[in-house]
Amino acid sequence: MSSSPIEPSSPMNWKRSAASRSLDTGFFWVTGAFAVGIAVILFTIAIQVGHDALPAIQQFGAGFITGSRWDPVANIYGAWPQVYGTLVTSIIALLLAVPIGIGVALFLSEDFLPPRIQQPIVFLVELLAAIPSVVYGLWGIFVLIPILNPIGLWLNKNFGFIPLFKTPPAGPGLYVAGIILAIMILPIIAAISRDALISVPPELRQAAYGLGATRWETIFQVVLPAAISGIIGGIMLALGRAMGETMAVTMVIGNSNRVTGSILDSGSTVSSLLANQFAEAGGLQISSLMYAALILFGLTLLVNVLAEVIVRHFRLNL
Repeated sequence: MSSSPIEPSSPMNWKRSAASRSLDTGFFWVTGAFAVGIAVILFTIAIQVGHDALPAIQQFGAGFITGSRWDPVANIYGAWPQVYGTLVTSIIALLLAVPIGIGVALFLSEDFLPPRIQQPIVFLVELLAAIPSVVYGLWGIFVLIPILNPIGLWLNKNFGFIPLFKTPPAGPGLYVAGIILAIMILPIIAAISRDALISVPPELRQAAYGLGATRWETIFQVVLPAAISGIIGGIMLALGRAMGETMAVTMVIGNSNRVTGSILDSGSTVSSLLANQFAEAGGLQISSLMYAALILFGLTLLVNVLAEVIVRHFRLNL
């Protein structure tokens, strides 16, 4: 039997109009220009910060990263306590926020709740990201620190032999800042993880159920592995957010220029150092602050590069 000829109105003979092709071309060039513009802005910021930090780089070199003395009177500067505080508070935040955030994402992406209840909870979780950081700081001072002080005293009394709890809490401290950061990055991890979980094709779930898997076997052996690249991307984005947070951390960390193994002790971060001293700084001190900002810029850039490498690795192995 001979096949019937294709009608002129068939989609196979449909030709796009010149206006449609021009629209696509224009969209391509506009979005490309925006992408290049973002890269140029990022490169310009790095050049400007590096230029302003050059006197401190020439004066202190790599010893600025390992030095612990910050003395504007003697013009001797070292940023290791701030780098250490940035890393410690960010790690505490991730240890608390990652399991809670992924758990919230699972709870709000699977059919544990009816949609009329699930959607308001999703909105409330994402609303946490809209609260100004200064409000988090005030809440930390007046609410969180009074709650955590007795807990810190108990930890120091009963587990003081562990270096993490060897000093009694003095109110503000590294652990308070870490908990504040965990609350602030929780909606980022939860929202991005939920989007990644929802994007998993339903056919994968149905196939797992068809093979006899339980709900939790399907979640842990099928859904999570399929969404892991998006979840890791959200975690790394949240880590960059935690490392760069300024106002809330400045208000609850204590701002002491020292390195201690106890998370109950006060400390400082690069962002809090900039917030506290930049307004009154001058000369080499400004250059040293810009050097510290350049280090923070490099750390966040490293986090984003690492996130891209990890995400690509998981995509290639799925």
